Amino acid sequence: MSPIGFLVLLVVAAICGALGQAIAGYSVGGCLISIIVGFVGAYLGVWLAQQFGLPELFVVNVDGQPFPIVWSVIGSAVLAAIVGFISRPRAAY
Repeated sequence: MSPIGFLVLLVVAAICGALGQAIAGYSVGGCLISIIVGFVGAYLGVWLAQQFGLPELFVVNVDGQPFPIVWSVIGSAVLAAIVGFISRPRAAY
């Protein structure tokens, strides 16, 4: 993979991670964390899609590397929701 292709892949992952965090309503961190959430969300989203027998939607090829946009956003939202649910303090009754 070329350096430009790698940078494009990082930008696409950051956008997907930021969208997923926005959908979940919980932001884990800044741009670097959005990139990580985007990549982990892509793996999580593809795994969920395979478990339910769903097709890959809107896959972008960057230097021969496929990156599933829709499943990355969905996986990022699920990941951010889980992290937000675990890390938010609960009110004591």
